[in-house]
Amino acid sequence: MNILMICTEKLPVPNIRGGAIQTYIDGVSGMLAQHHQLTILSRTDPDLPDTEQAGGVRYVRVPSDGIFEIYAANVVQYLQSTQEQYDIIHIFNRPRLVLPVRQMRPAARIILSMHNDMFEWNKIDRQEATAALEQTERIITISNYVGQRISTLFPQAQGKVRTIYSGVDLSRYAPWMESEAARQVREQVRQQHQLSSRKVILFVGRLSRNKGPHVLIRAMNHLRHQDASLVIVGGAWYSDDRVSDYIAYLRALAARSPIPVINTGFIPAQEVYQWFNAADVFVCTSIWNEPLARVHYEAMASGLPFITTARGGNPEIVTGENGLLIQNPEDPLEYAQALNELLSDLNRARQMGLNGRRMVEQHFTWQRVASEILGVWEQTL
Repeated sequence: MNILMICTEKLPVPNIRGGAIQTYIDGVSGMLAQHHQLTILSRTDPDLPDTEQAGGVRYVRVPSDGIFEIYAANVVQYLQSTQEQYDIIHIFNRPRLVLPVRQMRPAARIILSMHNDMFEWNKIDRQEATAALEQTERIITISNYVGQRISTLFPQAQGKVRTIYSGVDLSRYAPWMESEAARQVREQVRQQHQLSSRKVILFVGRLSRNKGPHVLIRAMNHLRHQDASLVIVGGAWYSDDRVSDYIAYLRALAARSPIPVINTGFIPAQEVYQWFNAADVFVCTSIWNEPLARVHYEAMASGLPFITTARGGNPEIVTGENGLLIQNPEDPLEYAQALNELLSDLNRARQMGLNGRRMVEQHFTWQRVASEILGVWEQTL
C-alpha cells in the first residue's frame, strides 16, 4: 500500500529537535517502510531539506512556523499539488486535519494516532470532532487513558479506539549494570559533574508548571540522604534554552535546596540517554493528566527504578516491581518518602530497575509497535 503519515506542526521528522511524536514516528518508520511505500509529511527545518529519501522513507516538509493553521494550509496544498494517491493517510494528534485531508483524498482510509487530549472541547469544536470521527477508520492511542477520554466525550468513537503503547530504542538506552558502554558513559558524566560519590535523582522533561519539577525540588528539604544530588534535564521548549519566569523560579528554589541541584538546560534528544546512564532513580512529577510520558520507557530501558504520579496514563506501566506511584503529585513529602525508601536500599532499587528493563524488552520495543500499526493498516474495519 501507499501510506502517508502526517506529523504535527511543532517539530520535524526525523526527531532532530526531540518530541515524543517525532520519536515515535522515527522509531517505527524504517520497519513500516519494509512492508509498504511510506511518505512522512512534517514541518520544515533549517537543518533539513524540504524533500529527501532516506532509509526507504520519503520525507516531505512544509512550512508551519509552529502554527496549526499555517501547517494545515500547506498540508492541503501538498495534497493538491501531488499526483500521489494514498491508500492510507495516518494523521498524528491533529483531528482538526481530518476534514481538510478527507476533502483532498475522498477515497483514502484515514487513521488517527492520538498522543494527547486533542478531542477536548477547548481544542476542537464538538461538531467538527463528530464529523472527523465519522471520517476516521481507527483511532490509535498511546494509553488506555487517552482512549477512555475520547470515548467518554464521544461514545460513538469507542469501537474505533485501540491502545498501542509506545516503544524505546533498547540499544541507545541500556542499564549500566549490564552494558560496558553504558557504564563508561555513567562514570564519565558523573565524574564531569562531580557526582561520582552521589546518589543521583533524575528529572527529564520540559520545564513547565504542569510537569511539576518545582515539587521535586521542594522534596529535597525532606530527603534523609545528604549524599544525594538532583539533576533536572530540560528547557522551556525543545531546542530552547531561554530562562522563562518558571525556570527562574526553579533556579531560585534550587539555590535554597539543602541537596545540590544541577540544572543542565536543554539537552539534545540524542544525548539525553547519558543522563539516564548517570542516574540512580528517575522521577516523573506530572501534576496534569499526562497521557503517558515516554520518559518512563527510557528510564526503564536504562535500568532505572522510577517514581511517577497517579495522573492520566502514567499508572498503566507501574507494576510495583519496577516503580512507585505518587498519589498526590503536589505533595513534596510524598516524593521524599518514596525517594528515601529507594535510596535507603540501592540493591532493591537496582533490581526494580532491571525488572523495568525486562518489561520493556518484552513489551515496549519499536518492533512490537510497528507490528501493531501494520496490523491496523492491514485490517479493514
